[in-house]
Formats: sequence, C-alpha cells, structure tokens
Amino acid sequence: MTEQEVKELLIETGAIMDGHFLLTSGLHSPHYVEKFNVLQQPKYTEKLCQAMAEKFKDANIETVVGPMTGGILLAHETGKALGTRAIFTERVDGKMTFRRGFSLHEGERCLIVEDIVTTGGSIKEVIEVVKAHGGIPVAVSMLVDRSGGKANFGDVPCTALLHMNVETYKPEECPMCKQGLAMTKRGSTGKK
Repeated sequence: MTEQEVKELLIETGAIMDGHFLLTSGLHSPHYVEKFNVLQQPKYTEKLCQAMAEKFKDANIETVVGPMTGGILLAHETGKALGTRAIFTERVDGKMTFRRGFSLHEGERCLIVEDIVTTGGSIKEVIEVVKAHGGIPVAVSMLVDRSGGKANFGDVPCTALLHMNVETYKPEECPMCKQGLAMTKRGSTGKK
C-alpha cells in the first residue's frame, strides 16, 4: 500500500478525525487518529498488517511484538502475514513487561509493531523488554507516525505506513479555543 492509500483508508473509516481535540498530553489539536475506527474492521487490519509485514519479509523475523492494546491486533495480523509467532507486552504496576508465559530465546529476532506513535515512549519500553529477555529488536513498524519525524529508537530502525505532522497547542495558545470551538468527543485510552 502507498502512503496515500493508507491515508485514504484511514479517512474512509473515520480513523483520521478533524475537530478540536484534547489530547492525553493535555495539548489541543485540530486532528486526531482514532485507530479503533479502522482496527475494528478485520479486513482492513489484515490489509494494513500485510503492508507492514511486506517490508520485513526477508528480515528473518521470528516473533512480532506489540504493546497492549492496539499493538496486540497489529502483532497478531503482522505475525500471521510473516508466518511467525505474535506476542505482546503489557503494563504491570506501571512497568512494561511480558506476562502470560511469553518469553524469547537468546538472539530471537523481533519486529516491534505499534499503532499510533506520538512520542515513541511505549515503543522504547517494548524495545527494552525485548532486549532484557535476550531478543534482538530488528526494527519498529508503525501504522501511523504522528511525531513529525521526532520518534527515534536509537539503533533500532523504524518505518511507518503513514507519516503525519499533527500540530498541537497549549490550551492558552489554542486558536480553536480562541474561536470558541467546543471540544470534539473522541475515544479514550484510559491514560492519565
């Protein structure tokens, strides 16, 4: 899939939204990506993950790892497309970890997948979990990089199906607030 095709699919499914949004960070933005508007459609999730997998078909990936929640779906479908195992990390007492008996063998080649990346903080944590369990983080594959190119994972290369540079504003500087525009309702991650 081309980047334009990915963008069109996300617009068509209502995943890319326009309005006046309060982000988890406390900042305001005229755009929001609600990943579950597209991920609730298995045929689209499969198509997107096949595109993610295509870039790594010759990278000898053994396991695809994603963070809970959206990363679980992406890991599963990307792993299916690559013919590998798919596992996920989750937070326990605020710390990213493997649970449910998941483990890696020494030198296991892992592709890390994520849905929407703004700062890359969760992915950095997943990379550390993979390394701590003896795995090799080969690359990071993102559905949407909305960091404006700021997401950086050190020596682990990254790629995205769609790159977005989404403007954000402090509430006191927000032009939409100054125009009196009400906040647009969106999904919630439950993050504080």
